[in-house]
Amino acid sequence: MSGPPRLPSTVISRRVAIALPLLALIAGRFGGAAAAAPSLGGGDVPSRGFNLPGWVDREDGTAMSQGVLEKLHRLGFETIRLPVDPGLIGADDASARRDLLRRVDTAISACLTAGFRVNVDMHPSGHLVAAFGEDLQGALRIAVAAWKNLGSVVARWPTQSVFPELLNEPPMERPHWVELRDRLAAIVRDKCPQHTLVWGPSRYQGIWEVFDTPALPDRNAIVAVHYYTPMGFTHQCENWDRSPLARIANLPFPATRNAPAIEALADKFRNAGDQEALDFLDGEFKGAWTAARIAADFAGLAQWAAKTGSRVMLNEFGVLNFCVDPTSRASWVRSVRTAAEANGIGWTYWEADQGFGFIKDRRRTDGFDAATIDALVKT
Repeated sequence: MSGPPRLPSTVISRRVAIALPLLALIAGRFGGAAAAAPSLGGGDVPSRGFNLPGWVDREDGTAMSQGVLEKLHRLGFETIRLPVDPGLIGADDASARRDLLRRVDTAISACLTAGFRVNVDMHPSGHLVAAFGEDLQGALRIAVAAWKNLGSVVARWPTQSVFPELLNEPPMERPHWVELRDRLAAIVRDKCPQHTLVWGPSRYQGIWEVFDTPALPDRNAIVAVHYYTPMGFTHQCENWDRSPLARIANLPFPATRNAPAIEALADKFRNAGDQEALDFLDGEFKGAWTAARIAADFAGLAQWAAKTGSRVMLNEFGVLNFCVDPTSRASWVRSVRTAAEANGIGWTYWEADQGFGFIKDRRRTDGFDAATIDALVKT
């Protein structure tokens, strides 16, 4: 969810589309320099990965089978980003908390056994995201308690293999987040003195939000961003709200505003009197949808990283598979992955087996989407 050389990108995360009117999110600011980061220590940046929600970020989560983990590793994946819900780990119910911490520990073990590195991602649920807006102090207490509990689990695992991520898409304004980020970093660092910390800017971890965010004062850290540009392509046919994206379908990549499929959809919106959707479609095509545009975005991020001495990873990007044609989907995925790699940026795809996924069932070793997997790992 980001956009360097294009001034404000329409890129936002899939969860932002749930929470806010999309058109209000288009404005972003590209440019301002962050405070220069100190020279970074620690190991390299985890990459060639995928996100695995639905395992330890919910009480009834399902583990990925060891056979599927091993097959994905053989195919060329190297990292798993494992979302964990701070609302569960920071809860008052001690028994439930201990149970979830054991499950997190077991999940990390399973991933490492299969050969993966693990990014342990503190990933707030929709309920907790709302709490950050309604009861900021209460939500902050949950986040702090969660890392006090989870830090002890992470500390047991090798520093070169497990990476604690402070908070996914921090749902607060920048000053509040910078204060909380530094507090969470101190909590994790107290328990994990040698682990590499991962953090991203608020609110959406967009590339454009990195540039104005002060650096974390820690020598061993990675900055994580998300990328879903253009939303009209990556989120077409989304079905969780009434945004224009729910009415956009079968759009190709690459594309320009005058492409036949785009013109046909615009005519459909005009005939239906759907000005909201038509305006959104026009807004999405302020520039062409091309691999070159994506490459420019990541080149801009790499320039910022070099200027500030930061290590960077892209730990979310993906295309919803509800109504996109497979060739266009694979083209976008490959374009983002290769742009990241060309600029020394690690990556983890969002996600394995849900709406953006590339396998049908995390318990079975069949039903793999070869086109998307090739776009991710085939050179």
